[in-house]
Amino acid sequence: MTKITTVEVIRVSLPFETGGPRKGMRPSLDAWLSMECIMVKIKTSDGLEGWGEAFGHVMAPGTEAVLNNIIGPMLLGKDARGIAKRIDEIERPMHGLGRSGPMMYGLSAVDIALWDLAGKRAGMPVFRLLGGDSGILKKYASLMRYGGDIDAVAENVMRAKQNGYSTIKLHEVTVPAFRAARNAVEQEDNICLDVNCPWTVSEAKAIAEEILYDGFHWLEEPVWPPEDFIGLAEVRAEGVPISAGENMTTLHEFKSAFEAEAVDNIQPSVTKCGGISGMKRIFALAQAYSVRVVPHCFYWGPGYNATAHLAASRPEPTLLETAFIDLIVKPHDLFDASESSLDLTEKPGLGYEADWEALSNYVISRNSISD
Repeated sequence: MTKITTVEVIRVSLPFETGGPRKGMRPSLDAWLSMECIMVKIKTSDGLEGWGEAFGHVMAPGTEAVLNNIIGPMLLGKDARGIAKRIDEIERPMHGLGRSGPMMYGLSAVDIALWDLAGKRAGMPVFRLLGGDSGILKKYASLMRYGGDIDAVAENVMRAKQNGYSTIKLHEVTVPAFRAARNAVEQEDNICLDVNCPWTVSEAKAIAEEILYDGFHWLEEPVWPPEDFIGLAEVRAEGVPISAGENMTTLHEFKSAFEAEAVDNIQPSVTKCGGISGMKRIFALAQAYSVRVVPHCFYWGPGYNATAHLAASRPEPTLLETAFIDLIVKPHDLFDASESSLDLTEKPGLGYEADWEALSNYVISRNSISD
């Protein structure tokens, strides 16, 4: 048995530049100055280390506490090879703590780390362990929010295009900003609109009707609350392709969205919905409902690598979302927003090799749990 001997929880906050005005991604949030990451490192008795990531950002302190005080101690002494069993024996007794939020985020990190260990133990990259054929991926640029500044929108869309991206996503909420992006590049370039749940159903339908013939690739999460799948289906009926899924965590939420015919594209987040194992289940369910999968991936840590491996495991080309930001340091070799493609190579596991010399000045906390 390969026992889990140590669980380490590391919280890192990296400042970044946006290329434009700094705005919060939600109306009530302050300007976003740094991107927090909650990493989990699991060490085993055979000398291996596996890396995972839990959803962080402003939720980082809560997720960190759950990992340090509940999930981490429950893993010690257990066999790292039994991924499904390890997750199940924590998820079931702890369901009363919530089927979303920090508990699920922490479980996601553990699952990712255990898959990293599985790949290393097998001597192959995770995408091959999952049945993938090639580790070469195209990415799409996911821009920050510039507060409706149409000049900043156009400038950054063009900058992404110059870096080789042909699919570019905004986080704006005004039609003039949408059209500034659309007009900045050629019609064959894809412009996606992620609006982060701002509107009622009637408001979203009106926007969808207004932009119907502008040729946008998709409209993402237009409705508040995000779990209003019936309302989302009404917006979809206007004719603009609809994407959603980053705020869903359980398989039954995804099933409800599919049954409501609410989405054209589903966007599960590996750091929220149960890690690689959860993503595999969602992929299979999406196939049954003929829904396209485009994973959410607005992070830079091991979750970025995990999403890349999951995308590479797909039989059809699957774009890797990449935050179009300039981090103050390069955290590892795989994350580079200036490049529009990447190669996972044949490194065993997730291939996550952090530059700790560069990251050391940005570590907020580091806690080791062991027997």
